[in-house]
Amino acid sequence: MRIALTAMPWHGLETQSLPLGILKACATRCHRPHQVVEYYANLAWADLLDEKSDSIITTDDYDYIANVGVWHSIGEWVFAGALYDDPEWRREEFLRYVSERHVDPGKALEMRPVADEFVDLAVDHLLELDPDLVGFTTTFSQNAASLAVARRVKQRRPSLPVVIGGGNCDGPMGRAMATSFPFVDYVVSGEGERAFVALVDALADGGDLTGVPGLIWRQEDSQRVNPPVAPMPMGQVPRPDYTGWQQAFDDSRAAATVRPRLTLEAARGCWWGEKHHCTFCGLNGTSMTFRAKPAAQFLEDLTSMVATHQILDVVMVDNIMSNDYFHELLPELEKLGWDVTIRYEVKANLRAEQLGALSAAGVRHIQPGIESLCSTALRLMDKGVRASQNVQVLRDSDDYGLTVDWNILYGFPGETDEDYAVLLGQLPALIHLQPPAGITRILLERFSPYFERPELGFALRRPASQYQHVYAMPTESLYDLAYQFEGEIKGLTGDLEKDLHRAVRTWQEAGPASVLTQTETHDGVLVDDRRFGWPERTYTLTDPLAVRVLTALRVPRSLRAVLTEAADGDAERARPALDALVDRGLVFLDGDRAVALPTLTVPFRPGVSS
Repeated sequence: MRIALTAMPWHGLETQSLPLGILKACATRCHRPHQVVEYYANLAWADLLDEKSDSIITTDDYDYIANVGVWHSIGEWVFAGALYDDPEWRREEFLRYVSERHVDPGKALEMRPVADEFVDLAVDHLLELDPDLVGFTTTFSQNAASLAVARRVKQRRPSLPVVIGGGNCDGPMGRAMATSFPFVDYVVSGEGERAFVALVDALADGGDLTGVPGLIWRQEDSQRVNPPVAPMPMGQVPRPDYTGWQQAFDDSRAAATVRPRLTLEAARGCWWGEKHHCTFCGLNGTSMTFRAKPAAQFLEDLTSMVATHQILDVVMVDNIMSNDYFHELLPELEKLGWDVTIRYEVKANLRAEQLGALSAAGVRHIQPGIESLCSTALRLMDKGVRASQNVQVLRDSDDYGLTVDWNILYGFPGETDEDYAVLLGQLPALIHLQPPAGITRILLERFSPYFERPELGFALRRPASQYQHVYAMPTESLYDLAYQFEGEIKGLTGDLEKDLHRAVRTWQEAGPASVLTQTETHDGVLVDDRRFGWPERTYTLTDPLAVRVLTALRVPRSLRAVLTEAADGDAERARPALDALVDRGLVFLDGDRAVALPTLTVPFRPGVSS
């Protein structure tokens, strides 16, 4: 068989499609040899936009739709007109949505007239490959483009089987996909490796489709839903084959302006979520079980892929790093001495020595799941950390040259204005640390505890408003297809909400040039304070109690323990020293705990001189 696997917009331009790479590698496990051809339609779409607009629509414009527009289904709207054969499809609804929410639509209005032509060109390309099976992978904003192309493929060649899978097909979403878009012959729900091999074998050999795990299909005008696939041990997941991407990227216009990154995977599921599922998170879908590749196997994958593609910027898609990797993988990476940049998602409660190990191994960019600097909100999320631990990670990441991706989330049932009033008063002291990328009210995500358990506070919910400018389907079907939902407004509102947003914007704008460091001297601790909004000064702390307290709080600790230790058992004697440190913005208070705020070095900030 000749199999065409397709990555549609809005997959990122700088990365390979991990599903396509893995499935191509899996094809070698089939009963017979098959030819797998990848079509990176995302690159073709970016190139067409560049051509048709005389380079007015850039790869940056594409990235905005892909990475920011995803939360508003902007990219989905661009292709919805092609899906429903209506150039004006839901135009007024879209314009009203972005206007009411003050959302920048990017160049969506300029892109949409090109979408219909692109869909026809994509169909032409796929049919010219003369495939026996066409497959689409869809996650987040890839639905409308994938479905538009799949529909026209079936119109032009009805006998050609079409299969779709990916994150957008997990659980009820897969059944809704099969029901609402009958031109799709097969939907794979859940992990695709075993299902892909079984489906190809069945189609090639004329076998029984009931043995394909997670397959949703029609038989005699009725929908069949096969039992879900069992989670695959990561040691059995093959190394992805990105040869097709390499050729497509090298031949694309986008290659002139896009710096490629190497996408790899070492683990699936979440070891924390297995014990404490974060209340807002639906990312792992139906596959929470944590599995990781043996460190030696992943190291071999990494070295081979870097050598093959000559790309030194590596993006790990794991939702959380295996704890075993701190002693089994990171030391081996350090020995390699590569000039490589690795981006990794990690747990937020990392100690300084763990952050140092990440840095020494070449990790330069971490996403530690810092969702708040308010311990009440973190408890409501079931994050398993306190605000002082998150602050310590931000502080120590600067000392080890780690860039931190994080956001502030709010809107949790049970949070109070008092919680955020305290945080608002603390933010000015934190302005020298890396700011959040944004601050946003939570959406209900399918598979999250807030979605699955209405008793946690969101009894009423509906598909997010953004779907209204994309799909035409009954409410019940849209409820099953949607991943994002809206519920009652909870928690922070009003003037305090606006004040917090303003404070975060100030942090983002003024923070990069702010500095707060401490250095031990023979006289005490030298403090260099150049934070925005604070008097610029350099001074030495000479009070022995203050020095002891500040030094002890390099690690988040109980106030009682630190004060008692600093004053040789007389906690009250050390209290004035602590209060003075707080007044100077050198200590972050977190209920009955605290942590020191100065970094030990002047952190590197791009575009800012020290």
